[in-house]
Amino acid sequence: MRKRIPPTTVKRSIVAFTDNRRRAAKAGTVLLSALALALPAAVASGTSATAASWPSPTGQQAVSSTIKVSGTRDGGMVRYYGSGDLGSGGQDEDQGPLFELADGAVLKNVILGAPAADGIHCKGTCTLQNVWWEDVGEDAATFKGTSASQTMTIDGGGARKASDKVFQHNGPGRMVIRNFQVEDFGKLYRSCGNCSKQYQRHVVIENVTVTAPGKSLAGINSNYGDTARLTRVTIVGDSSRKIVPCERYKGVTSGEPTKIGSGPDGVNCLYTASDITYR
Repeated sequence: MRKRIPPTTVKRSIVAFTDNRRRAAKAGTVLLSALALALPAAVASGTSATAASWPSPTGQQAVSSTIKVSGTRDGGMVRYYGSGDLGSGGQDEDQGPLFELADGAVLKNVILGAPAADGIHCKGTCTLQNVWWEDVGEDAATFKGTSASQTMTIDGGGARKASDKVFQHNGPGRMVIRNFQVEDFGKLYRSCGNCSKQYQRHVVIENVTVTAPGKSLAGINSNYGDTARLTRVTIVGDSSRKIVPCERYKGVTSGEPTKIGSGPDGVNCLYTASDITYR
């Protein structure tokens, strides 16, 4: 004969079971809430993403005379390389670019192979989106133009093997370098130190992954009021910290500029130690 369970025991069991389910549900809600808060916080903190793999070209095209771009040009991940007058592979500062962008132009999904001549010239506001330099020539890209309101934006992509500069800023305005990777380089950015006509220039470097060897990330002319703002920069393979995040120069209109300092100063070199991560 089956033993009868008292009603009070059954009631206590039901109450205990209900309480356990409530506690479990509450714990799950707390956990989900914590995750919901943590994920946006992690994104907002701007931890630099792991550097993307270098892309493989879908084809290649020789360039013997500068390609002029107005509007938007999508290269379809084709590799472009210099030939003829653009094929010397030297460091001649008078050589032409593979691409020349008109004011307002956008160039995207392009690979520049070797020889890369003088890379890309931007004549005003322009955007380089997902552009890759396999072996930088004289410079990867040069920002020209004459308007103080112009902006050159480099969004995505990467550059390597730049014996001197990656991005050269000759005109006025602002350059933005973001979501970018660079390795084996001299300077990532340089405000022209001895252009015959000088301007105030500004650069923003954000979410950039830097792989040694390299010399400096930003070189600016403090005597002309230049600024460099660095955020979410990750430097890889530089345990001795030889790569200088920001250098200040006294720019000139002839002769050679003079280096006058480096490091954050709250005026021209705008960053803190927390903006740089070493790995």
